[in-house]
Amino acid sequence: MTAFTLGPALLFCPADRPERFAKAAERADAVILDLEDAVGAGDKTAARGHVIEAELDPARTIVRVSAPGTAAFLADMASLSQTDFRTIMVAKAESAKALRAIDARFSVIALCETARGVAVADKLAASERVVALMWGAEDLVASLGGTSSRDARGQYLDIARHARSRVLLAARARGKAAIDAVHLDIADTDGLRAEAEDAAASGFTATACIHPSQAEVIRAAYRPDPAMAAWAAGVLRAAEGEGGVFRYEGRMIDEPVLVHARTILARSA
Repeated sequence: MTAFTLGPALLFCPADRPERFAKAAERADAVILDLEDAVGAGDKTAARGHVIEAELDPARTIVRVSAPGTAAFLADMASLSQTDFRTIMVAKAESAKALRAIDARFSVIALCETARGVAVADKLAASERVVALMWGAEDLVASLGGTSSRDARGQYLDIARHARSRVLLAARARGKAAIDAVHLDIADTDGLRAEAEDAAASGFTATACIHPSQAEVIRAAYRPDPAMAAWAAGVLRAAEGEGGVFRYEGRMIDEPVLVHARTILARSA
């Protein structure tokens, strides 16, 4: 297992649209070739062939495969064995045992997008195969028998916010990366920006998206502004001559604040 270092903008691309692969890889920090929901049942065999033939950087490519226990999952994995792609996103992950059974050559992103998957997020994060958790709103609500993850204003309902927080906590508690869900309203740039800024501030490693135009919005949201980066650099310099708690620009500084500052500088880089 290798640590997950991709992000912050991860772009889904249907695996049956090979003409989009290069553009997706160019516009985002990593491309997620989707063999699951984005591909119709009759097109999956062709999509697997396109993944086998794809000329993409394996280090910046993730492949979303079907749920374990299905014939589609077995076919997806058989196809990936013919490629150099080694990071997979497992759809509808619900069983740590199923993830442990995956070939050790592959690093796993567990997609918690059902009620059962969210409920066992901590167990999934504990799996040695798992490098990251992602959550998904729409499949989650469908698994609950609901009809929408958002209210009339476009804000997440309480159940979606709970699932988001639970997956984030489970991932970070185990030292794994956490990936925020996609924003389906492509035209709602302000909404995407607000959610990505919240994700970055809350501790998510990356945000997934579904359109190339969303990638730079996400990148900008995760990138600290110059004033914030300057503050972080300044407070870390000041800490070199201090022991324990000290005061900087009128604010009390202790170790948690210094951790925040280090994170800000890392994202600036």
